[in-house]
Amino acid sequence: MPEARATPLRVLAGAAFLMATSAIGPGFLTQTAVFTQQLGASFGFAILLSVLFDLGAQLNIWRVLVVSGKRAQDVANLVVPGLGHVLAFLVVLGGLAFNVGNVAGAGLGLNVMFGLDVRTGAVLSAALAVGLFLVKEAGRAMDRFAVALGFVMVGLTVYVAIASAPPLGEAVLRTFVPETIAPLSIVTIVGGTVGGYITFAGAHRLLDAGLSGPASMGAVTRSATSAIVIASVMRVVLFLGALGVVSHGLALDPANPPASVFRFAAGEAGYKVFGVVMWAAAITSVVGAAYTSVSFLRGLLPRTEERWSWLVIGFIVVSTAVFVTVGRPVKVLVLVGALNGLILPLALGTMLVAARRTSVVGSYRHPAALSAMGVLVTVAMAWLSGQTLVRELPAWGR
Repeated sequence: MPEARATPLRVLAGAAFLMATSAIGPGFLTQTAVFTQQLGASFGFAILLSVLFDLGAQLNIWRVLVVSGKRAQDVANLVVPGLGHVLAFLVVLGGLAFNVGNVAGAGLGLNVMFGLDVRTGAVLSAALAVGLFLVKEAGRAMDRFAVALGFVMVGLTVYVAIASAPPLGEAVLRTFVPETIAPLSIVTIVGGTVGGYITFAGAHRLLDAGLSGPASMGAVTRSATSAIVIASVMRVVLFLGALGVVSHGLALDPANPPASVFRFAAGEAGYKVFGVVMWAAAITSVVGAAYTSVSFLRGLLPRTEERWSWLVIGFIVVSTAVFVTVGRPVKVLVLVGALNGLILPLALGTMLVAARRTSVVGSYRHPAALSAMGVLVTVAMAWLSGQTLVRELPAWGR
């Protein structure tokens, strides 16, 4: 049900930070460090391209969902009966798999900060996340949590980027004139920023807060754009921090690339800062993945609308139990990560069709420029994701 007394600024900021902090998880930190080491300053081009793709995806999806007043699975079922159930299954499966990694990242963060056992840290972090959904106004608590930790992550990473003294001139040059273009890096970071459940986190949050209809489009556009800007700023400053390290001839530790970026840049103090950033990135992703995945079950399963917070708690508990008892199923996480890249063209293509259906959006006219941008992103991501799967699946099977 829509929340009572929701203030527009708090709702818009909360949705933006929920999407952004959902994207900035342990995988986000690792991917950025690894690709910077592989591509050097040319990784800036992949980041630039991903920002454009991210905007094309988010602006289309957020606007269609909010103008319709319906969640993604309900819109998809109106476009093709049963498609919403398929989309919900893929999103929930991917969200659960990634949440195992998010819980592990939270445990690792506390291990770096305080020396706690990783599993103990994971359980304590999960308990904190559960606590957010036990309070009376869980949505408001989640908004404030995402905003506060979002500022912490960006601020601390800016400090490390400055300390690493990156070659800014080369970074700017290679962002527009790359020496190397790696399609895998583009697919991975686009999928990691707006793939899977992340695509819908902010839009579903706005719907739950009561925003809907054509009159909300200006606010939705600002919130979606802010979400991409926040995630992109974090990506850029982390890229610059890693570039500063590798440009000085230092090799990142393959066991934990982002940790070595922070340690090389700022010594042991930097390593502790990494612990804070890793924990903040992981715990906000735990919350975002659980909330958004469960939002796909609401409406599809009877009597879940009034008990959604308990479903979120159950989702977090199951994710934590899998990590504590089984660990991180690496091959599953990698495969689901690639499949997340395929969810984006499926979801975005569906929303573009829905934008032309009066049964979904009424008299609303979706901007032609946004539709064209969305089609370009859909086709490009479908092709890039397909190429990645064809090349990588044989290796994963071994």
